[in-house]
Amino acid sequence: MFSGLSVLVVEDVVDGGDAVVVTARTRDVAVPCPACRTPTAKVHGYHRRTVTDVPVDGRPIVVHLRVRRLVCPALGCRRQTQVARELCGRAAARLAGLMAVPVSRSTALRHLRRLPLPQQAVPRVIGVDDFALRRRHRYATIITDAETSRRVEVLPDREMATLESWLREHPDVEVVCRDGSATYAEAVRRAQPDAVQVSDRWHLWRNLCDKTLLEVRAHAGCWATINPSRPGAVREQSTRERWNKIHELLGQGVGLLDCSRRLNLALNTVKRYARMPEPQALRIAPAYRPTLVDPYREHLRRRRAEETAVPVTHLLKEIRELGYTGSANLLVRYLNQGRAEGDRPVTTAHHAGRLLLTDPENLRPKETTLLEKIAAACPEMTALAGLIRGFAALLKPGEGNDVKLTEWVTAAHAVDLPYLHSFTNGLEIDRLAVDAGRTLPYHNGRTEGVNTRTKRIMRQMHGRAGFDLLRHRILLP
Repeated sequence: MFSGLSVLVVEDVVDGGDAVVVTARTRDVAVPCPACRTPTAKVHGYHRRTVTDVPVDGRPIVVHLRVRRLVCPALGCRRQTQVARELCGRAAARLAGLMAVPVSRSTALRHLRRLPLPQQAVPRVIGVDDFALRRRHRYATIITDAETSRRVEVLPDREMATLESWLREHPDVEVVCRDGSATYAEAVRRAQPDAVQVSDRWHLWRNLCDKTLLEVRAHAGCWATINPSRPGAVREQSTRERWNKIHELLGQGVGLLDCSRRLNLALNTVKRYARMPEPQALRIAPAYRPTLVDPYREHLRRRRAEETAVPVTHLLKEIRELGYTGSANLLVRYLNQGRAEGDRPVTTAHHAGRLLLTDPENLRPKETTLLEKIAAACPEMTALAGLIRGFAALLKPGEGNDVKLTEWVTAAHAVDLPYLHSFTNGLEIDRLAVDAGRTLPYHNGRTEGVNTRTKRIMRQMHGRAGFDLLRHRILLP
């Protein structure tokens, strides 16, 4: 009669009048886990379900069913463990409760700690980088497979002896990708002198960007002249006055420290002004919102060029005839700000540096025109623009890039660009690793991606866990 319930154990059948009530339970046999197919009969708990079967004799069949909630014996297959691996602690406990598997935060962490770390061979090519456990105080080192992004090891600090000891224990490493850290470089040289060190190309480009910005600021007196003058350039005047005072004292034989005391300036500020051959014409680009006057800017510029003393009321009347709907105050403020003067906005050192460092194919025509004027401002800026393009061409690995880099360094030393000279000196100090980064296809980008994931893990843990638990979570697949 109840053939549809043959998979269950029927314990009782009651005639309820309008319906037949059946009490049943699941069988006490082992069943495979739906995730890993491991047989299990371990019961975690029971819960009740009420279901309906096919009607019999015109009356519905109501089944009160007791169902087992089983636990998979496979350690890495438990649902709590998977949740704890992703969320850890309180967040894992909250989500597990919503999934009808209530656990405490301590239990979630206990499941997480029980997960075994993968036992895999150390790769031939590794990436090494540091990350902050507590910014400016404590740092750790992460080691990854530079070809697959697999996490290999997490060291408790970034000291040379720690990395050196790990490398001695793993002599199969052949290539080490790293940033410009001298500590890591020395550790690799001591532990495995035959290993190839690869300097990351992104860090090389970032260092060049920093030096380029310093050079652009140092030559602001040249390229800033392409901008139209505007009223109220107070910063330029104060910069020139401060430069004159410092150089006047230096000309009298006053030392740098004494200058900083007399002028009440920081010592680094005095040093910066002392290095300037002439005062920089720093100009700040104003950030203006679009206004109703913008469409009539060319008309205002032409009229003010034809008649210098044209009254504002005449200009207001003219542009209103052309369709202007704004107020007179808006027009007066627009003219007083100098927005009707010049052909382009005032350029900042940061903007000029960005134009020099951007791929010319990604620039708009207006930006290309401005870049050409900035590059032609003085011989040093022209040389700087050419050197940047030459260095960018070497970022793509290829044969012969080491020879081309030597030619590039020679050309950079032939130009009066002191900040760029310091960059080339750094290249020469780490020349073997730099050449490897320009000729080999390896890089440290995947390690940087692992660091990004590590930061997410640390934000979830809010710094409350120790290094052992953090290491465990990082290394889990």
